[in-house]
Amino acid sequence: MNRVHGFFIAGTDTHIGKTLVAAALLHAYADLGYRVLGMKPVAAGAELIDGVWVNEDVALLRAAGNVQVAPELLNPYLFREAIAPHIAAEHKGVRIEIPRIRAAYDALAAQADVVLVEGVGGLLVPLSEHKDAADLAVALGLPMILVVGMRLGCINHALLTVAAIAARGLKLAGWVANRVDPAMAAYDENLAALRKRLPAPLLAELPYMASADPQRAARLLSPQKLAAILSNISKSE
Repeated sequence: MNRVHGFFIAGTDTHIGKTLVAAALLHAYADLGYRVLGMKPVAAGAELIDGVWVNEDVALLRAAGNVQVAPELLNPYLFREAIAPHIAAEHKGVRIEIPRIRAAYDALAAQADVVLVEGVGGLLVPLSEHKDAADLAVALGLPMILVVGMRLGCINHALLTVAAIAARGLKLAGWVANRVDPAMAAYDENLAALRKRLPAPLLAELPYMASADPQRAARLLSPQKLAAILSNISKSE
C-alpha cells in the first residue's frame, strides 16, 4: 500500500450528496487498511463556530480521514457566502488558483494511500473567469467517481456530465446512485437506464437519508468494487 491513488468526486449538480459519498468512500477505504484523506479544494458557505469559520462539508471529510494534516491543505479556499465559487471569490477579492490547489493535493498525496478530492457544485461550475471545476480535475489528473442525484432529470444530467468528462480526456472510474428524492417516480426504471448508458461500474445505491450518515453509506459500498477500481488505476499508470 505504498502507492498513492486518488479520485475526483464529481456530481450531476449541487446538493446531490458528493460529500456524503466522499466521506463514505473514505470510511470504506480506511476499513480496507488504507491511509485516507478527503480534500475539498473550494468550499462556499461557512458558519462561525468558536471563533473559527467552518464549512460543514470540509468538517465531514476531515472527520472521515485517518491522517492528521494541516486544515489549509484539505481546504485551500473557504468562502463564507454559499454562492457560486467564482462569485464568492470576486466578493472576497481573491482568485482561485489551480496551481495552489495542486500543490496542496501533492502534499496530501505524500501522506496518504488514497486521496479523495471533492468538487464544488457540478463539473462545469466556474472557478474563475477562464477555469472551471473540470479544469481542476484535469490539472490533478485523477479518475472520476460520479455521484448521480436520483431525482427527475437525473438521466439527462448524468449523461451530460459523462460527456463533459470524456470531452476533457478524463476517465470515469465508477458512479454512485444517491436517492435525493424519496418520492422519485419510476426509480428502478431510471436506475436501469443509467446502468445501461453509463460506461463505468455502479459502486453503490444509496437510499434517501434525511441526514447524511457516511458510515451507514460506507456499509453499502462493495469492498471488491473499491479494490477493483484502485487496481484499474494501477494498471493504467
